[in-house]
Amino acid sequence: MNNQFALTNNQLLEISRDLKSKIETGLRKDLTEIKCLPTYIHPKKDGISGEATVFDLGGTNFRAAVVSVGEETKITGMAEKDITEMKMEGFTEDDLYNSQAVTINQLNIPKNSPIGYCFSYPAKSLTNGDAELIVWTKGVNIKGMAGNPIGEPLVKYLNKNTNGSFGKIAVVNDTITSLFAGLMNPGYDAYIGLIVGTGTNMATFFPSEYIPKIKDLKGWSGETPVNLESGNFNPPHLTPIDEEVDANSDNKGFQRFEKAISGMYLGRIFRAVFPNDGLDVNLDAAGLSKMMNNPEQFKLEYAETAFQIYERSAKLVAASLAGLVLNLNSAYPSVKKVQVLAEGSLFWSKVKIHDTKYVDIVNATLKELISELGLDTEVQISHIENANLIGAAMSVLS
Repeated sequence: MNNQFALTNNQLLEISRDLKSKIETGLRKDLTEIKCLPTYIHPKKDGISGEATVFDLGGTNFRAAVVSVGEETKITGMAEKDITEMKMEGFTEDDLYNSQAVTINQLNIPKNSPIGYCFSYPAKSLTNGDAELIVWTKGVNIKGMAGNPIGEPLVKYLNKNTNGSFGKIAVVNDTITSLFAGLMNPGYDAYIGLIVGTGTNMATFFPSEYIPKIKDLKGWSGETPVNLESGNFNPPHLTPIDEEVDANSDNKGFQRFEKAISGMYLGRIFRAVFPNDGLDVNLDAAGLSKMMNNPEQFKLEYAETAFQIYERSAKLVAASLAGLVLNLNSAYPSVKKVQVLAEGSLFWSKVKIHDTKYVDIVNATLKELISELGLDTEVQISHIENANLIGAAMSVLS
């Protein structure tokens, strides 16, 4: 069967090198394709202890929990809510805060608790630990919030409208929380946080002197966590199908990498391949997984095409990781061992057709690309349960 989504290793290497170059541009100046947003928090690599309330706002769910970090890290109490209502037209800032407050009220929160807020949307980190929303993604568009702080108004609302009493807040991207949680696995020369779920993104640490655009920032030095916002990468070797998916999206021209690989868009790619088949407009990665896990219930062409889209997604993730490893080799010439702390249901999925795990495609492709780039670097992909919650607690307790 013809595979219009096939990519050769040479094409993947072009994608890796293009990303490396665009990351360097993003580290030099603002408002570029790869935003490279610094986070002004130095996470302690050891000796963190304390208790924090943690929020996690993703593409479909909001979670709240109380997290204790120390010799033993534990989560005491968690409440969760489906928050896809955020994507409805007319959903307001107050609606968001109220929905979060209802969830938070289910917890027994210590007085004056600090908040670590894992916020899975592009935001500019502020030196006081808060962040400003740059733009909504993942189909969300709540008016009046872009360009404004995320944490401060939420704390004011919660202190007025919930049973809790909250102190300071640190707002960090979900890739940053994965990056921080990865520090619980010592012994690596460099760390990467990776998300491949509803959306996609990466984060890593760079020496502050490797980030020219923050050279004039007073009082900041040392390793800087950087949220790449790599979902906005516009890579070479996309297909006419990808052009169609982009043209029919609500943010045409943006998040092109995310639209090629993330769970929110894989169903749209599939529907674009079969435009006359009357497929469900809400078809997503879970729908494709159903085809791949029950191929006998669907047309053979459907199951195979679903797998081709799934496989390409994993190979593109491998290419992006190889590109970032190139940057890390420039920033840290002695880097030999890199840990990738990966989060997201798509990344850790397994499908029956071809008996395949997504992570195995990423690993195999990444090893080939690293070898062809001539790098003497070992990349270990890891998973920590509730990494976002733990990393968010670390951000406010550091």
